[in-house]
Amino acid sequence: MSRNSILIVGSIAMDTIETPFEKKFDVLGGSTTYSLIASGKKSNVSIVGIVGNDFPIEGQALYESYANDLNDLKIAEGKTFRWGGKYHENWDDRDTLFTELGVFLDFNPVLSDSNKNRSHILLANIHPELQNSVILQNQNPEAVIVVDTMNLWIETTLSSLKQVISSSNILLINESESFLLTKEDNINNAAHSLMNMGPEIVVIKKGSRGAELFSLKEHIEVGAFPVKNVVDPTGAGDVFAGSFIASLAADNSNESALLSASASASISIESFGTEKLQNAPSHEIKERINFLSKTLKS
Repeated sequence: MSRNSILIVGSIAMDTIETPFEKKFDVLGGSTTYSLIASGKKSNVSIVGIVGNDFPIEGQALYESYANDLNDLKIAEGKTFRWGGKYHENWDDRDTLFTELGVFLDFNPVLSDSNKNRSHILLANIHPELQNSVILQNQNPEAVIVVDTMNLWIETTLSSLKQVISSSNILLINESESFLLTKEDNINNAAHSLMNMGPEIVVIKKGSRGAELFSLKEHIEVGAFPVKNVVDPTGAGDVFAGSFIASLAADNSNESALLSASASASISIESFGTEKLQNAPSHEIKERINFLSKTLKS
């Protein structure tokens, strides 16, 4: 096992995205894609996932450029997972237009020996049973397990989700989901209720109001970078997760991880799909981190 080696499990998808201003088809997406790009810039990343034989060459090239190990990426006969979403004018609400699982329907993550011994595991937004399958295959008792989730799993697979949360070290969740999961209506109470479920650290994302990190030892608040032109919010939470775990793996600082995650997420929403995130120069991310560091409260 090498230090600073990350395993990501999540979804790989082709998205159709409709915003108040534009509509795009076949945008490379999925929680694995966004979190891989955010983390692959500074860490050794492996992924476990599945795509169909219709997966575009550009998508394969992207995965080859950001991942160090693609042994557990399976290409199956059939269609890649497809998702369609339409954003409302407030950008906070969206409707799912369609979900076509394709080969993802039969996805069963199987880890190669090397991927059973990574230092950090990101259970990106995906069905909790699949997240739990990866936890059960992990053979590194020191691995830091970060889990991301969404309201769908809270509403439909609560017991499986609670099992995953109890086995994780860090939970990433947005504010409304934290209230839904804990039945609390106060962010502090929700965070402590979530820590009682198992994780040592809980990060609650508050959208345009920033994020808060809670542990028994610290409470850190960070503001949000003021994005003037939101183009597509899809994947921002996955970018947050990927950047958070990569920063944590690099220097083990919760504060740095929170700043890096918030800065990267703010960049990703300025283009459709992953375009801006891929092309953002490192000095732009550093400038946003510097801006956000002035908003820190602890």
